[in-house]
Amino acid sequence: MEMNIFQVIWFVLWGVLWAVYFTLDGFDLGAGSLLYILGKDEKDRRAIYQATGPFWDGNEVWLITAGGATFAAFPKAYAVMFSALYSALLLLLFSLIIRGVAIEYRNKHESPSWRSIWDFLFFLGSLLPALLLGVAFANIFKGVAIDQNGIFQETLFHLLNPYGLLGGLLFVFCFATHGAIWVAFKTMDPLSERAGNLAKKLWVVTLILVVLFWAYSFAATRIWDNYLKAPILFVFPALAVVAYLSVPAFLNKKAYFKAWVGSALTIVAFTAWGVAGLFPNILPSSIDPAYSLTIMNSSSSELTLKIMTAVAVIFVPIVLAYTIWAYKTFSHKISEKDIAY
Repeated sequence: MEMNIFQVIWFVLWGVLWAVYFTLDGFDLGAGSLLYILGKDEKDRRAIYQATGPFWDGNEVWLITAGGATFAAFPKAYAVMFSALYSALLLLLFSLIIRGVAIEYRNKHESPSWRSIWDFLFFLGSLLPALLLGVAFANIFKGVAIDQNGIFQETLFHLLNPYGLLGGLLFVFCFATHGAIWVAFKTMDPLSERAGNLAKKLWVVTLILVVLFWAYSFAATRIWDNYLKAPILFVFPALAVVAYLSVPAFLNKKAYFKAWVGSALTIVAFTAWGVAGLFPNILPSSIDPAYSLTIMNSSSSELTLKIMTAVAVIFVPIVLAYTIWAYKTFSHKISEKDIAY
């Protein structure tokens, strides 16, 4: 079965949408997961909520868009993915729902116990999605046990293999680093300084995890095969390394926005590394490569992809323009007035 240009275009767009989601929602998930570390008192916790408040729901639109694009462009892969990873994705959905409710309900009552409950749910609803996304994508890289009919032959617990758990830890620490930098950028001292110092420590842990994940990927997956066949693809991991090494330099100068941009570019380049390594697979089979779902055997018709391309050309720039406007509008540092009781 031969591939056509629209299948390739939508595979690239699929990767871009996930990269944008990881970059944008990654920082607010990371900030939430650090609530108990950075939030020493009520004032600090309010500041962390305010740092992510104007952005989190807009950021999650990109998750919906990525899922919708998968459904429309590669419906068979979507069906098998949401069947094989059903438990993990259901937990992800519940976590995000709980997190959203916690953000909205936390300040509805002044009782400390009330706020403590929602703080815990906010923390849990930030940490779990990062972990689950890492586990899910690591298993996709490794290959999922689907047979010739697309039926998953294992259980949720089989997804918690060493490689999958390493991917989960990588996402947790990567997002936490990203979130700590964002909190440093958005808040005033002493919270800003504490967040910046924490980001430096998390940066080191994440670097170690990235090296381990790349090495483990070489042994446990076929992600690096495309790179050996087409060395030009090494531009993606190279960009990730350069961008990531820029982060501590900016942190030391307290240029927190530049550090955040470096972290964001790292996430984009790392996602590109994974997507380029998967091509042309979307959901590889660990049972037999012949059972894998690719852009050729799981895509919609060429006409559907053409229509979707036209729609994307019109509406994606509009969404991007709105996103840029929102970030520019709320880019100011959080003041005492913003977190007043």
